[in-house]
Amino acid sequence: MSIEKLFYGKTKDGKNVDKYIIKNKNGISAEILTYGATLDKLFVPDKNGKAEDILIGFDNIEDHETLTANQGVTVGRYANRIAKGKFIIDNVEYEVTHNENQTCLHGGDEFSHAVWEAKQLSENSIEFSYFSADGTCGFPGNLDVKVLYTLDDENNLRIDYEAVSDKKTVMNFTNHAYFNLGGYDSGDICDHVLKIDADNFTPIDSDSIPTGEIRCVEGTPFDFREPKAIGKEIRSDYEQLVGPKGYDHNFCINSPSLDKPCATVTDPKSGRTMEVYTDLPGVQLYCGNFLDNVKGKGSSVMNQYSGFCLETQFWPDSPNQKNFTNCVFDKDEVFTTTTIFRFV
Repeated sequence: MSIEKLFYGKTKDGKNVDKYIIKNKNGISAEILTYGATLDKLFVPDKNGKAEDILIGFDNIEDHETLTANQGVTVGRYANRIAKGKFIIDNVEYEVTHNENQTCLHGGDEFSHAVWEAKQLSENSIEFSYFSADGTCGFPGNLDVKVLYTLDDENNLRIDYEAVSDKKTVMNFTNHAYFNLGGYDSGDICDHVLKIDADNFTPIDSDSIPTGEIRCVEGTPFDFREPKAIGKEIRSDYEQLVGPKGYDHNFCINSPSLDKPCATVTDPKSGRTMEVYTDLPGVQLYCGNFLDNVKGKGSSVMNQYSGFCLETQFWPDSPNQKNFTNCVFDKDEVFTTTTIFRFV
């Protein structure tokens, strides 16, 4: 195992951004930026042993800042959406950043645009840390966050999150990597074969906010309990797929576990297979539905369905949905969660 640190660039406000590269003995390497604690590149060998970068995204800090649709970033304080940018804790209403019409998306993008502190903890792990002051983007509490990236020789890329606040608050963190197992410049991901261990999903309204219903996937395009191509029904006229132009939905994981994958994806052409593990109750499938002619790595262009995201999470809008999983943490209560991307 080895780790290399390189200078990546400067943000528009003059902050230095570094890149850390972790490599294992099997030809897998992960490149993580201090900007957004971003998983920037991930090289994985195909069935013939050829390693290619399987993340769509950008080559420089300027594009990360100006063209981003959250490619690879760490998002919080509350990943995904909060309806009308409001929630109540102990009879106090908090209004947070509205950055998607009236919706708060990904906590107002604070974490994804911040430059994090970084330190190497071992020969194969890097810890990123960030402090968010009370009231930032409207959220209560001074918040300390740590994100630990670890790559091992069993081909596990593990992301551990830890956060604690000095006030009762909501927390939900995830990574927003867009994967294309054929390589970042290999076209769309519609022929990738996906399995999700979820009997239910949470339907959304016209603002992409969960309606509160927990709907069975049986008989719908959301049934991935048996492997099928992502693109098989992505363009169907099923009402939940029309507005968002495809999948942008939370799946209710049957048995969240770090011992059993909640999702498995295979690219038949390259032979690459990725498993996803989480201890959280949900995973958001998003397929880059609104990417349109975005300049990406090399000479590539990111368009609709160029990549897929599997964002482990508490369910969207949980602060406002009484029948959803609890995402409120007390003062000094430590939030922890782990996501593992395993290549088999």
